[in-house]
Amino acid sequence: MKPRRKIVQAATVLAAAPLALALLPTSSAYAHGYVSSPDSRQAQCADGSVECGPIKWEPQSVEGPKGLSSCSGGNEAFAELDDDSKGWRVTPVGTSLDFTWTFTARHATADWEYFIDGERVGVFDGGGEQPPSTVSHNVDLSGYSGQQKVLAVWNVADTPNAFYACVDINVGAA
Repeated sequence: MKPRRKIVQAATVLAAAPLALALLPTSSAYAHGYVSSPDSRQAQCADGSVECGPIKWEPQSVEGPKGLSSCSGGNEAFAELDDDSKGWRVTPVGTSLDFTWTFTARHATADWEYFIDGERVGVFDGGGEQPPSTVSHNVDLSGYSGQQKVLAVWNVADTPNAFYACVDINVGAA
């Protein structure tokens, strides 16, 4: 009888395991969104064109409190993104540019902002809605020329955080 009892107990545990797992609280996703076109600094890390640390495996995770002005979003693990001398690929562009965000976990969106040298050059309202898997914005760069670093910021509506991406461009070179 003892072996049969052990088999029944084991079968009961195995049958209950999926239900128990389903009832466990879920944790927040660690993946979110980044500028995929033109290649942001973290996209260049992910594709191996620039040697970087852990951001290589999670380009969508540059998250920090809203209001920052760093490429790393204040995240020390991604501090390499703040290094302007790292050999980032510079994209030649005209006087306007489409920035495309790729999302791996979509948050309700307050807005997207674009900055050059601390000056906001574009803002796009998210309406508090979840974006589709990609979103593009056309930003007017006619007030600038030469090599510039654009800080792109996705301000989410349902957390106190934002997602950050820097894109190196050469305005007027296209």
